[in-house]
Amino acid sequence: MALLCCAMAGASAKVERGWLGVVTHVSDGDTVWVQPVHGGETYKVRLLGIDAPEVCQSWGPQSREALHGLLQGQTVEVQGHHHDSYGRLLAQLSRQGHDVGAWMVAQGHAWSYSYRQQAGPYDALQAQAQSQRKGLFADARAMPPRWFRKRHGSCA
Repeated sequence: MALLCCAMAGASAKVERGWLGVVTHVSDGDTVWVQPVHGGETYKVRLLGIDAPEVCQSWGPQSREALHGLLQGQTVEVQGHHHDSYGRLLAQLSRQGHDVGAWMVAQGHAWSYSYRQQAGPYDALQAQAQSQRKGLFADARAMPPRWFRKRHGSCA
């Protein structure tokens, strides 16, 4: 039991502090798999603060490809916050000192994630991408993923 407690304490500490890892897989426009550079288990990481289109919805494949092109095989810094209900680590990712979530929203590949009337962290970047009609914001009918899931369910 003591060994299990110590192992769990180590895992939680990793969530709280920054660590470096290599992106081994990109699932979609806001979810990647990251292998710590010093070994250990691979983490399924959901980018904190953004919501990318589902892979089966309009702009979903382009969003996934943009994130894949940026991160696949690259070293990233992971600032973990907590785990979501699907067991994914919610984290801010940086590559070469640049915030990946901010880049995804600024390029029009994702929405800034807002919750219960609270502003999302990248709302200003989203407004700029919308005014410039970048990426998914070029389509006036683009539907935020949460609305898409309510209407059509998940892609799975």
